[in-house]
Amino acid sequence: MRIRPFHIALALVGLVMGILLSVQFRVTKETMRTPQISRVQVMASKVSEARAERDKKQDQVNRMRADLDKIAGGAELGPLREDLKSARIEAGLTEVSGPGIEVTLNDSNAPVKPGENPNLYVLHDEDILRVLNELRAAGAEALAINGQRVLAATEIRCTGPTILINRNQRLTPPFVISAIGNQDNMINSLKMRSGVVDYLQAFNIQVSIKRIAQINIPPLPVNISFDYAKPTGEVQKGP
Repeated sequence: MRIRPFHIALALVGLVMGILLSVQFRVTKETMRTPQISRVQVMASKVSEARAERDKKQDQVNRMRADLDKIAGGAELGPLREDLKSARIEAGLTEVSGPGIEVTLNDSNAPVKPGENPNLYVLHDEDILRVLNELRAAGAEALAINGQRVLAATEIRCTGPTILINRNQRLTPPFVISAIGNQDNMINSLKMRSGVVDYLQAFNIQVSIKRIAQINIPPLPVNISFDYAKPTGEVQKGP
């Protein structure tokens, strides 16, 4: 058989392809052995494992959240939710609204007579406390002064011509005391004979009372923390 030129060409092409494939195989094998590629493969494997673990944990969280929602919606927690709601109101953590009264107090506008003490004609912290205590005794469920929530732990003290309340809130007259509760009880308590209104008006302090169908009292603007007072019997943990 005669060897033609294209036979020689085919043989040369096959030889070249064989050499190229051999070189490529060797380069690929050496590359796979390098530490950098190996490290990348290890890290990729760890990332895949971490993702699988994350997905597993997320599934657990979803199941636990569903269980919690189911428990929270149970009828047996109804009384507990009501207790928590009442506790939040008493702690001043939530805004409240309801029928009540507004008591506006202002300094006297009468001229000071010669020889009289001018301090008798201006409001003091004890005057405001008298009104607040009378409202509490009459069953007021929520109180505020000029929009500042008043709780049992709220301090009220004079600082010159103003009063300081809730640690850093400075208020000036007129002082508007908002009280949610039985309107008749609170008004009658304030206006009883020789009561707080009679006492203040004896010094010409301006006092006005009006019924409000719907009063909104905001939550406490500061957080109350207890650094020393702890529930009795609570285990004290060491540092």
